[in-house]
Amino acid sequence: MRKLLIVLVFLGATAQAQNVVSGPGAVLRMLDKTSGTARDIDLGTGQSARLGRLQITLRDCRYPAGNPAGNAYANLEIVETGKAGLLFSGWMIASAPALSAMEHPRYDVWVLRCMTT
Repeated sequence: MRKLLIVLVFLGATAQAQNVVSGPGAVLRMLDKTSGTARDIDLGTGQSARLGRLQITLRDCRYPAGNPAGNAYANLEIVETGKAGLLFSGWMIASAPALSAMEHPRYDVWVLRCMTT
């Protein structure tokens, strides 16, 4: 609960301090910690991708207006095949991936940046 509150405060401060723009998609990095393989994937808003047993869906990606290279944050939903419920649902922040990280023994997923076109 505390982690969620911190993320909400961060996102609220970001939104109040500057105008943000929703990008058409995001670039995510996905890591299989068992095999050591990592890959970057471009996801459009509303699209999904698979990493092993995970399905990652991008709901939104936002960045500071006028600064697409600035701090991006993406709203993701992640489910694991064969398990009930969501593994992760919320905002991941590119500049602070540990602030709102997905907890999984085998896989890591984090946001690199929003797409602008």
